[in-house]
Amino acid sequence: MTPEFVVGFARQAIEMTLVIALPMLAVGMVVGIFISILQAATQIQEMTLTMVPKIVAIFVALLLAFPWIMDKMITYTTNLFLNLPNYIR
Repeated sequence: MTPEFVVGFARQAIEMTLVIALPMLAVGMVVGIFISILQAATQIQEMTLTMVPKIVAIFVALLLAFPWIMDKMITYTTNLFLNLPNYIR
């Protein structure tokens, strides 16, 4: 294993993690911005008003994106295990 291979392998794992987390992060950001605009317009500064909708929206996004996430994880893991003999060399 060369240092370039290890860095590339770590980079691929980090990219996969970011791609998998992207749907939930995007939904949380959009809901957070919407709630912030709503709070600024109505001058209601309640902390539960920001947290509860974000938690619910992220949970719904996770449920909707779960099949896609599992497909990405299974593909990544399958490729990892199939290429394991090549990595050991």
